[in-house]
Amino acid sequence: MTRVLITGGSGQVGSALAGLKWPDGTELVVPPRSDLDLSNADQVGTYVREGGFSAIISSGAYTAVDKAEDDLLTAFKVNGLAPAAFAEAAKELDIPLVHISTDYVFNGSKTGPYAETDPIDPQGVYGASKATGELAIQTSGCRHVILRTAWVFSATGGNFVKTMIRLADRPELKVVDDQTGCPTAASDIARAAQAIVLRQIDDKNAPSGVYHFCGDEAVTWHGFASEIFELLKARGLAVPAVLPIPTKNYPTPASRPANSALDTDKLSQDFGIEPCQWRAALASTVDVLLGEQEKGVS
Repeated sequence: MTRVLITGGSGQVGSALAGLKWPDGTELVVPPRSDLDLSNADQVGTYVREGGFSAIISSGAYTAVDKAEDDLLTAFKVNGLAPAAFAEAAKELDIPLVHISTDYVFNGSKTGPYAETDPIDPQGVYGASKATGELAIQTSGCRHVILRTAWVFSATGGNFVKTMIRLADRPELKVVDDQTGCPTAASDIARAAQAIVLRQIDDKNAPSGVYHFCGDEAVTWHGFASEIFELLKARGLAVPAVLPIPTKNYPTPASRPANSALDTDKLSQDFGIEPCQWRAALASTVDVLLGEQEKGVS
């Protein structure tokens, strides 16, 4: 029996991982927070050592970017110390660790997509805490893949797509047009992580290190919102006027990278995993969300 530990089961990527079809003989262990508290590194290490796991997919994280600015300790416990504990245990047990990270480890000043070799320079607490987790894993000596991704959306959890649909009844919306990134479907991240971890389980010499996975085309938040509302309009729904504004007109506690597009060539070369076709995934997600609205599901 292959036992795979998946953290963050209530989140977008974790729930998508739990919903995938896995090979026969695979048991998924997706503990609730009451059983595995990611803010308690000692509990994390003990849980892994006593679980008889074949691999770990670390998709749980502290993702409240703005809240993290005033909650530094919790953010670093969950995003820095928990991955360190996973990595230490994975090294001892000689099992692979696949860890989901973020585009926010970059400062956003680069022109063009970021490669894995580009230096990290997080601009806020969230990005810094995720960078700390990355460094802990990289220096632990465990077999690992750190999978950086960006602008995650799905029909579950909180995300930009759900927010835009919720606000669609307004006459107009102002959306930032000078931040660029690559929207990525949680379901596609899950499939990528699954393919990686299964290969890592089967082959101890499988590629290891940092990889990028995201949507196939970069877009601004304004452009992303416009795509969402075009889908709503095509389905006969009224949509707001979407007005572009600069970041300076929409201040937030945490600084966001102006450009966080990611280069995914390395993942394609080493694992044969191609970028997410985010527009097709967005259309499917919108259909699911509108269907839930019709049924009265929030």
